[in-house]
Amino acid sequence: MENKIRVFSGNSNPILAEKICDCLKVPLGKAKVKTFSDGEIMVEIGENVRGRDIYVVQSTCCPTNNNLMELLIMIDALKRASAATITAVIPYYGYARQDRKAAPRTPITSKLVADLITTAGAARVVTVDLHAGQIQGFFNIPVDNLYAAPVLLAHLKSRFADDPDNLVMVSPDAGGTERARAFAKRLGCTLAVIDKRRTGPNVAEIMHLIGDVKGKNAIILDDMIDTAGTLTQAALALKEHGAANVYACATHGVLSGPAIDRINASVIEKVVITDTVPLGEKAELSDKIRVLSVAELLGEAIRRIHEDESVSSLFV
Repeated sequence: MENKIRVFSGNSNPILAEKICDCLKVPLGKAKVKTFSDGEIMVEIGENVRGRDIYVVQSTCCPTNNNLMELLIMIDALKRASAATITAVIPYYGYARQDRKAAPRTPITSKLVADLITTAGAARVVTVDLHAGQIQGFFNIPVDNLYAAPVLLAHLKSRFADDPDNLVMVSPDAGGTERARAFAKRLGCTLAVIDKRRTGPNVAEIMHLIGDVKGKNAIILDDMIDTAGTLTQAALALKEHGAANVYACATHGVLSGPAIDRINASVIEKVVITDTVPLGEKAELSDKIRVLSVAELLGEAIRRIHEDESVSSLFV
């Protein structure tokens, strides 16, 4: 595998890229990503990639636009260096929440980003838990939308499998019910749904709880935690309805703005996320946060793609 495959990383998530390389037993590709004083980005590939299968690991998280431009420029550099194929491995796909026209005269930025990645030269995209599954249809190239469920479920089973009768999986909104139901089925526990009405951007108001949480360990499940407003209000509502303990579980820990402070001040016992978005110093600001790695999941997907094997079993 090492003779043909190369894994490169931008500046967004080099630690995850290193872990993926460890799983694949290949070295991280040599590349320099520079930012000039005027803000322009320049990428220089430091090794021969002619005829090789290239995988670029880059989450388009904050700073979103810089990380996106790094990805596009690196893909272009690799294409011009005669790489055989280029796969964009985007653990966290930024702009995913702008997947439709929410009002007149507004863009569909998810589609624009898909067009940019394709035009730059990517032949395939690998990502994890897209905010909206239909984003796969914005691309004219193959998209493998992996699920972090196996990673999260393994942790939850080790923690709660002994007492499923006192466990309830909670969706913080109606849109996440299917995800929460799937987790509840795998854990053998019940399901609850919080019906909320959003009163403004990054503001949520809890309206109604559907399901029984009294005396149970409640796990709030979502695809991402951004400002943690929805999460902490949901946790408070669960406590008010008699939940014994409240935990949270999400794939993407964006944790922007006041998120850390809100989590620290909340009734939540523990927040479990993955490393699709690097926390850096944020991880040290809260002992409530536990980070799991998706490196093995992504590494196995890359191996199967490279060896022309099926990746469908990774979606279960």
